[in-house]
Amino acid sequence: MIITIPSVLSKDEAAQFYSALQNASWEEGGATAGTQAATVKQNLQLPANDQLAQQLSDYVLQALARHPRFISATLPQKIYPPLFNCYREGGQYGTHVDNAVRTLPNTPLRLRTDLSATLFLNEPDTYEGGELEIIQHWSAPAEGESSGIKLSAGDLIIYPSTREHRVHPVTKGDRICAFFWLQSMVRDHEQRELLFELDESIQALTLMQGHEQPEVVRLTALYHRLVRQWVDT
Repeated sequence: MIITIPSVLSKDEAAQFYSALQNASWEEGGATAGTQAATVKQNLQLPANDQLAQQLSDYVLQALARHPRFISATLPQKIYPPLFNCYREGGQYGTHVDNAVRTLPNTPLRLRTDLSATLFLNEPDTYEGGELEIIQHWSAPAEGESSGIKLSAGDLIIYPSTREHRVHPVTKGDRICAFFWLQSMVRDHEQRELLFELDESIQALTLMQGHEQPEVVRLTALYHRLVRQWVDT
C-alpha cells in the first residue's frame, strides 16, 4: 500500500528546510545505494555526518513522532535517520529496489527495511520532472502511480521497500527531499494495512459517536487484539 501523509512539516518549516539546503555541501549520492542501485543513481546527497543534515534529520524525526497518521500507518519500531538529496541538471535515479537490511549509523544495530519514505521539501511547480514512480507489475496502476508522484512541500509518501521505483530526470530547477527507511513492528504488509484501515475507521467512528459508544470500544479492543497477535518486539 502507498500512503500519503500530509503536512509532516508545515509550509513554513519546509520553506526553511529548502532555504537552508540550497547552499548545502552536496556530494555525489552513491553512498547509500546498493550494488545494483549505484549503477543507476545520478543525484546529490548531503553526508550523514554533516552538521546541517544532523540538525534537520533530528527535526524530521521529532515531527514524525508527533504525527498520528504516520504512527498509525507504519507502527514504527526503528527509523533510519533521514537523509537529504538533491536532483538537478538531469539528475535521476533509475529503476531499483532498496536494500533489505541497513545498519543504523554509528551503531551495530541493523534495520529491516519494511517501508521507504520520501519527504518533499519544495513545491512541485518549482522544478520540472523529478516524479517518483513506484512500479506495479501485477495489476493496473493505482491512482497516482502511472504518471509519477510529486507532492506538496512538507508532505510524505510511504511505500513498501520491496517495490521497484525510480525518480524521473529533473530537467529544470532543483528537487530537494528527505528520505529514509523504517522497520515496522508489524512485518507483514497486508496485516499492517488491515490495522491501518481499522484504526482509520475507529477514529472516524469516534468523531461521530464518541469514545464510549459500545461499537467504538469493541472495535478498539479488536484492534489491540490484532496488534498483540501480529507485532514483533
